[in-house]
Amino acid sequence: MTSPRPVVAGADTHSETHHVAVLDAATGAVLADRQFPATTTGYHAILTFIATLGQLMRFGVEGTNSYGAGLTRHLLAAGIDVREVIRPNRAARRLRGKSDPLDAITAARAVLADEDLPLPKTSDGPVESIRVLTLVRDSAVKARAKVLQQIAMILVSAPAGKREQLQSLDQKTLLTTLRRSRQGDPVDGIEPATTAALRRLARRHEYLSEEIDETTDQLRALVEHVNPGLLATKGIGVVTAAQLLITVGDNPERITGKAAFAALTGVSPIPASSGKTNRHRLNRGGDRRANNAIHTIALVRMSADPRTKIYITKKLAEGKTKLEAIRCLKRHIANEIYTLITNPPAVPDITDLRPARLVRGLSLQNVADHFGVWPMHISTIERGKRRDDELANRYRQWLTTA
Repeated sequence: MTSPRPVVAGADTHSETHHVAVLDAATGAVLADRQFPATTTGYHAILTFIATLGQLMRFGVEGTNSYGAGLTRHLLAAGIDVREVIRPNRAARRLRGKSDPLDAITAARAVLADEDLPLPKTSDGPVESIRVLTLVRDSAVKARAKVLQQIAMILVSAPAGKREQLQSLDQKTLLTTLRRSRQGDPVDGIEPATTAALRRLARRHEYLSEEIDETTDQLRALVEHVNPGLLATKGIGVVTAAQLLITVGDNPERITGKAAFAALTGVSPIPASSGKTNRHRLNRGGDRRANNAIHTIALVRMSADPRTKIYITKKLAEGKTKLEAIRCLKRHIANEIYTLITNPPAVPDITDLRPARLVRGLSLQNVADHFGVWPMHISTIERGKRRDDELANRYRQWLTTA
């Protein structure tokens, strides 16, 4: 009995349909292609269709984290070797034309020719929950900023009395005043209408702020569940930790090493040598949101971490510009983050700090004065709102020896 011939498949994914092409893995010949609905029934039909043609060796899917996410999850659950196929650029499409069958065949040929195509994110764990909550938070932050712009625009053209009354107030006082203002009937004139508009915008700002705070707390809980070591690292907050986890996904094993993670986050320098010139240039590829997160961590450490300040000073003394020194720092941070994500460290418990402080009759101000920080900093550490293991360990030692 002859064994079934090995085949590879490729899928061009859309919101309602997926077009699948099957190639002979030995010759590269196109065996068949067909369109299926993007539903659970359609996913089962795809595997049945391929099984009639041969034994599936590998499946290339376009858009594994968008239109192809459902198909990718179904294939991974079935034990299929799935690879992410990058959509062809526009120049390539102009040369060979554009259609769903052609795109599916191209995806199959790509997965047949390239063994190093990236593994897709599984998108079925807590990191996917972090991704969708981050999406909600980001949209609320943008909407809140837009509200402030709209308030400023209305104040520019507001009646003189109203404008003079409000323009000297700081932002917090202004928003409180607008929320508490008495709403008149807009039909009575421009001033009551302006007051009503500003009142609604101020209340919208308050609602969005509450939504942002609530979503941030949910993100903090998820990040601490997935990788508490990230939040325990100096310079990494909830938002930056969430973005870095999103970039890696629920299956960090798909990132093969520190160099691969650096390339993924756009902090790996790209060779730009020619002739007698030997240099590297800035990498503008990779996940730009992850790159921004690493840049934020670098800036925080440059302002608050003594070791980072020494490192930057050393790089500047070597003749590097400040931007070049920051790029070197970002690469080191990327290496550290890769280790934290792929080999999470144990994070010590901090729930003992507040009871120990109260037993000794110390106030937050007493502790803050001893360590030279703000009382709120100590409070956030005690409540688990901020991770600073170095300070927490010194704090615990001081409480037990004082």
